[in-house]
Amino acid sequence: MPPSDESLAAPAAPAPTSKSAAIELSRVSKTYGEAAALNGVSLSIRRRQFVALVGGSGAGKTTLLKTINALITPDSGSVKVGGREVATIEPSFLRRSIGYVFQGVRLFPHMMVGENIAITPRLGGAPPEALADRVEELLDLVGLPREFAGRMPDALSGGQQQRVGVARALAAKPPVMLMDEPFGALDPVTRDGLGNDFRKLHNKLRLTTVMVTHDVMEAALLADRIVVMDEGRIIADDTPAALLAGHADKRVKALFETPRRQAGRVARLLVEGEAGTEADNELEASAAAREDEAADKEGGDDA
Repeated sequence: MPPSDESLAAPAAPAPTSKSAAIELSRVSKTYGEAAALNGVSLSIRRRQFVALVGGSGAGKTTLLKTINALITPDSGSVKVGGREVATIEPSFLRRSIGYVFQGVRLFPHMMVGENIAITPRLGGAPPEALADRVEELLDLVGLPREFAGRMPDALSGGQQQRVGVARALAAKPPVMLMDEPFGALDPVTRDGLGNDFRKLHNKLRLTTVMVTHDVMEAALLADRIVVMDEGRIIADDTPAALLAGHADKRVKALFETPRRQAGRVARLLVEGEAGTEADNELEASAAAREDEAADKEGGDDA
């Protein structure tokens, strides 16, 4: 029997209406000593958007992310999820309604994969039979065999562990997903595959996703919208295409110059490769024609 929505749903902020923001920050500030991690940040994220936060180290990306699920309390300003102030929502309820994926995965090493995935709905009171069905459903969803439920985390590769981390974050059917450098520790091929797979999940499950990444190209390929931060402020907020095309702010231009240059270089190499392939094909065809001509001539002489 498939798990019921009632048994697995996290008690959380109400879903926003179609006209309201899923996440809304207004003039949010946070300081640590003399350093301002966030400086009057305002940001509104619509339902089902995929937003990437980019910027250098210390720009305030992770601090902003953690204010959304109240892991960090701002000194001033307002943070709303689903139209409600996060400060008014019981923390455990809030965090069960928001999926969170870390770079280091942070699976519980003493628990089997299935137990790791099921921990949030189990704490929410879901019955064991519903948990087992939900674990199988989630393993299917993230592209892992169902038998992995009985394995220990250290028996999995890094990419497989990260898929388990995504499954765990989705277990309580949260409408919002927060991701902090989720694929940063993986090799390029695994990273690209996981990124593409998660984007498909984002679309399929109609999530609202906010992802922190240092990789501007990753942000451009996955996100609908990129927010650029520097020194605790938002200095750009636009579509990937618009930001790659150019920006008036020198810091933003510098950030996107490298992926633009790399993309241009790859495009040139592809053109050169195609031209070289065509030339090779022409040479092979010419050589084959000469061989055929020589064979025909030799056959005529024998006659």
